[in-house]
Amino acid sequence: MSEQEKRDTAGQEAVTSEDKESKKAAKAAAKKEKKKGERMEKVRKWFKDLRGELKKVTWPSLKDTVKNVGVVIACVLVVGVFIWCFDWIARAVVEALLNLASLF
Repeated sequence: MSEQEKRDTAGQEAVTSEDKESKKAAKAAAKKEKKKGERMEKVRKWFKDLRGELKKVTWPSLKDTVKNVGVVIACVLVVGVFIWCFDWIARAVVEALLNLASLF
């Protein structure tokens, strides 16, 4: 094989390896872009489904909301009074025991 043929063969191998690398890079970029598009499509679908579900919700009326708020406030007050009474009784018992112990 002559020198010229060797150079041509080496040049073709270099071009071929460059083509392979550029094709790999192009494939990787296309795959990345496709994956990004799929992710965005999933996000769009999620929001679309969310909107559809929110349309199905039966929202309470103002009257129901006020009634429920009243019930919650009443329950909080009842529980608060119960805790206050228990605390007062517990404090009285502890003070009585301490007074009893100080007598000895």
